[in-house]
Amino acid sequence: MWIADNWNDYEVLDTSRGEKLERWGEYILVRPDPQVIWNTERKAKGWRTKNGHYHRSSKGGGEWEFFHLPEQWTIGYEPLKLTFNLKPFSFKHTGLFPEQAVNWDWFSSKIKKAGRPIRVLNLFAYTGGATLAAARAGAQVTHVDASKGMVTWARENARSSGLGEAPIRWIVDDCVKFVERELRRGNHYDGIIMDPPSYGRGPKGEIWKIEDAIFPLVKLCAQLLSKDPLFFLINSYTTGLAPSVLSYMLGVTLKELGGQTAADEVGLPVTESGLVLPCGASGRWEAK
Repeated sequence: MWIADNWNDYEVLDTSRGEKLERWGEYILVRPDPQVIWNTERKAKGWRTKNGHYHRSSKGGGEWEFFHLPEQWTIGYEPLKLTFNLKPFSFKHTGLFPEQAVNWDWFSSKIKKAGRPIRVLNLFAYTGGATLAAARAGAQVTHVDASKGMVTWARENARSSGLGEAPIRWIVDDCVKFVERELRRGNHYDGIIMDPPSYGRGPKGEIWKIEDAIFPLVKLCAQLLSKDPLFFLINSYTTGLAPSVLSYMLGVTLKELGGQTAADEVGLPVTESGLVLPCGASGRWEAK
């Protein structure tokens, strides 16, 4: 498992009864997690002194309950000197997936060691964690997300991280249609990152279902890679897509490029138990 264990401002304190207890800077949140199927004793005091609790509804969705939590606050990822603006919003999210830091570290190292200009495409780019990590490492980044609000949030994170003037191109668009246009324009990238949702809709109602749409998109993106590509990263939070599925998909699509593929679960250490909470999977291709 690839473990995101370089955080100071974020911590999974405990997990039990379908929920995880997290520290986001100085604030404690309780959020549902479908992976937490165990019913262990809740010893950590944060369960009783939390600042926010997202209650899932039996009818779908849910709502937040707050206890002295500001509308917005920041945390930093010190290894890459990044700062993120957090705020609780619909469907339990805060605007950041901390487990992805293990991937940020991986491709940041590759960008820094490349010794040449690197162009990176980040699809389904959300609030920009991967975009900022790549930019901090020295890459030119194209950030694409169908939500205007998410792109605005990502730009706020860039300014907070001192990357407001970094060479980042901010695009609000359907990711598949953007890739198709980039192919027609003849543009190419040395690194591609994608963090697709299990299910979603584009700005004009386009339906995205990962099991049906991910492989055709990977094949399209393979055509966007430069003559000397550096890496390709796919993340998945869909339990039906095992890490080996991501590895196989990258392997058959990028076989002619050589290189090597790897895939694994990504996870976060849990302070109370000393174990690791699984948080999805990632597939990586990299040039040798």
